[in-house]
Amino acid sequence: MHPAFSVIFLTTLLGVAQGLFLALVTGQYYSLANLIPAQDSATFYGMGSFLVLVFLGLGLFSSFFHLGRPERAWRSATMWRTSWLSREVIALPVFMCLVFLYGLAHYMQWNEPMFTIGDDVGIDLTIIIGLFASIAAFVLFICTAMIYASVRFMQEWHHWLTVANYIFLGLTSGFTLAAAFTAWRGIELVNFFGFWAAFFLVAGLVTRGWSLYRNVTLKHKSTSSTAIGVRHNAVVQKSQGSMGGNFNTREFFHGQSEAVLKLVRYTFLVLVFAVPAVLLAAAWATASPYLPMIAFAVQYLGLLFERWYFFAEAKHPQNLYYQSIA
Repeated sequence: MHPAFSVIFLTTLLGVAQGLFLALVTGQYYSLANLIPAQDSATFYGMGSFLVLVFLGLGLFSSFFHLGRPERAWRSATMWRTSWLSREVIALPVFMCLVFLYGLAHYMQWNEPMFTIGDDVGIDLTIIIGLFASIAAFVLFICTAMIYASVRFMQEWHHWLTVANYIFLGLTSGFTLAAAFTAWRGIELVNFFGFWAAFFLVAGLVTRGWSLYRNVTLKHKSTSSTAIGVRHNAVVQKSQGSMGGNFNTREFFHGQSEAVLKLVRYTFLVLVFAVPAVLLAAAWATASPYLPMIAFAVQYLGLLFERWYFFAEAKHPQNLYYQSIA
């Protein structure tokens, strides 16, 4: 497939935002259980929620660049019964509204307990909103991933690993950003968020590595023989039926060599997994406030390469008819 940069930025930015919000809620729940120090509502959770909305807004803005008629974007929500894209279009503004309410409740310090669990665990409005927003974040993860995982003829995508990769890569980037955010704010929670970032990094490495191995060893159902209905094992295409490029060759094939694909694959494996792991470990050992920020910047750059490769490695069956121009 031909990777659209608007979609690459959309999916990576949304993943970071969702992961960061889940990191904030995780920190609040841990502090509620007195496992980590409680943080100021307005300055930490309020600013953190604003940062989440910034990433969500940037992702939403980038999505308009792959729309033919942006003024009709609202119509994309009308097919929610059958389309995962429509469900994503609905889930995104719902999640954004809940994040806004979560940040507003913290900023306004609406944290008077509404009821208590046990003897001393007070449940306030922010905890309830955070719970519903967390559910919305995972719903959005699933909707975004299922846009691709539900396409049956794209065998590289049609697998549960696609959903797992979207979730784990979003979580590790979000928790890495949370570690960078706490380091920038001078809050002693860098190791807490860094630990969870490393945990999800390992989980993402396992699932992404598994998907890479699966796609390399994948046996496609459609071949040159089945495409033209000829029962022969040595069918070779000599011409695509036209002397130049067209919509099919532009939109369904990336046009890069195997060497470029291999370089991009190794690049994102290093930038998304190896370098951030080293930087997070160094930040834990040295208590450096800058290493988590560098780790996030490097990891996000790697995610751009990863998402490009995700689209490029998928082989559309129509390319069986457009392999060569000769």
